[in-house]
Amino acid sequence: MATARWSSISLSTTTIKKRRVEATMEEKEVSLEFPFFRVYKDGGVELLHSPPVFYPPSDVKDAVISSDPCAPVSARIFLPKTPNRNNKLPVLLFFHGSGFCANSAFTEEYSNHVAAIANEAKVLAVSVEYAKFPARPPPECYEDAWRSLQWVVLHADGDGPEPWLNDLADLQRVFIAGSGTGGNLSHWVASLVGKTVLPRRVSVEGAILVHPFFGGIGDDDQWLFMCKEKNGPENPRLKPRAEDLQSLGCKRVLVCVAEKDPLLVAGRNYVTALKKSGWSGSVELVENQGLGHCEHVYKPYEDNSREVLKKIASFINEKNCRC
Repeated sequence: MATARWSSISLSTTTIKKRRVEATMEEKEVSLEFPFFRVYKDGGVELLHSPPVFYPPSDVKDAVISSDPCAPVSARIFLPKTPNRNNKLPVLLFFHGSGFCANSAFTEEYSNHVAAIANEAKVLAVSVEYAKFPARPPPECYEDAWRSLQWVVLHADGDGPEPWLNDLADLQRVFIAGSGTGGNLSHWVASLVGKTVLPRRVSVEGAILVHPFFGGIGDDDQWLFMCKEKNGPENPRLKPRAEDLQSLGCKRVLVCVAEKDPLLVAGRNYVTALKKSGWSGSVELVENQGLGHCEHVYKPYEDNSREVLKKIASFINEKNCRC
């Protein structure tokens, strides 16, 4: 009985503390409010989404891309459930959605999502944990994204830091992909690839942008507040320049937009601009019916979500592409 009474007292104390914190937050005066966080007049920032829950790996592996304490980058690596050890696997470098300030490569939702892609498409997937606001505001996430591709490239000669990449990765078939924010980061990395000489044994075959975020459709304030680069709405990270589109360092691009997503227009505008830029590759636009922004990640068992997964896999495994 004593234990039961003690548990009741502990729970009550926790509840009181939580209410005190909530009351304190309510008393503070709000300066700005955005979809993902609010800013108080004293400079404090409150994220409006629960912090990510980290799950230990099971049949996957976690890796450190950068151990720099000022710019740490890690990743979760996935293999198909039944990899063919005699054939090397295409590599999918994946960036999760986050609003640049929330979520994680290690959450249950994104771990399940990327594992599903690895199984459906038969790829080795590297899901990157990149910088988030407010601890490390943009453009640090862009730098982390590029750093993650450079880390993958270290395995070109089979002597990189990660054995799975050394032994199982076909670096002639690299795909850069992401959803939401990750779609934006994927574009940025692909544009840098086109301005960089990669090792002869490495080739980026395609980019996959699912429900991507880009500016210019009237909802840029949150990104502009977060970003340390104060060059306004024409920032090429927010609004891709024609020269960056023209230099995309891959031969194929898949852009998926969601029927119920406010960012649908941004994805369509991106495809139109890419076609007009003079880029020599091929781009495919697919509209995901019945879905809102990135709902395929959070409602994976719905038929419409399964269609997104199948499309990603078929794009990766397109037989007629010679790259």
